[in-house]
Amino acid sequence: MVIFEQIARSVSELGEVETRVTKSQIAFRRDVAFAFVWRPGRYVRSSVPVVLSIALPTRLDSPRFKEVAHPSPKVWMHHLEVDDVSQVDDEVRGWLSQAWGHAAR
Repeated sequence: MVIFEQIARSVSELGEVETRVTKSQIAFRRDVAFAFVWRPGRYVRSSVPVVLSIALPTRLDSPRFKEVAHPSPKVWMHHLEVDDVSQVDDEVRGWLSQAWGHAAR
């Protein structure tokens, strides 16, 4: 899938990253996972091909996020629906860079 390939390319440019593939998602990790790619149609009704979830220690406010969740005291999960490769732009790469930076212990 072209969208996933663009996300993976953007993540790989950040530095050392481990990729973990499970049945439900692909996770990008440094010391801890900082970004996840998953297909929403498998879990909820959606026509969007890919969701990129970015874990950060603080909440980011952007109308681009479909949802922002606070699953634990130190993690804010930012869910971005991606339906075109052009949406993996400089702003998204900046968010991924922030998340990558916070994923080191």
